[in-house]
Amino acid sequence: MRKTFLFLDTTENKVDAKGRVSLPSDWRAIVKDSEAEIVCYRSLSNPCIEGCLEDMLEKLATEMENSLDFFSEEQDDISNLIFGDAKRYPFDSTGRIMLSEKLLKHAQITNAAVFVGKGRKFQIWNPSNWAKEEQRVREKLLKTRPTIKKDNV
Repeated sequence: MRKTFLFLDTTENKVDAKGRVSLPSDWRAIVKDSEAEIVCYRSLSNPCIEGCLEDMLEKLATEMENSLDFFSEEQDDISNLIFGDAKRYPFDSTGRIMLSEKLLKHAQITNAAVFVGKGRKFQIWNPSNWAKEEQRVREKLLKTRPTIKKDNV
């Protein structure tokens, strides 16, 4: 049986002048245990960086092939914005990854970054933008009180 790897918790780390930032230590263990690499790309819907293990993108590619016409405009658009933007980010001996200028600019990250676990994927935010987004999401969910069907858990 294959082990499941989940990115959990929210952690803020400093970003140095070269764009290097330490991956949370328990996340480094996930990468090491999974024997996969971290892949990051610009979020399609938020001013943040999306990240996951490379095998998650492989699953996404398979899902897209199974659900979208291979030559459709929708498939081309999604492929361009995710796979055309994605890059592998190995971490160095001290656990840091070096984020590209393109990613840092998109997420408005300068001297600090917030890593937000989202299960099989994660996001990297500018700390003040994350604080606003977390507040927005909390207020929304407290009003709507979503539920998960027992059959799906």
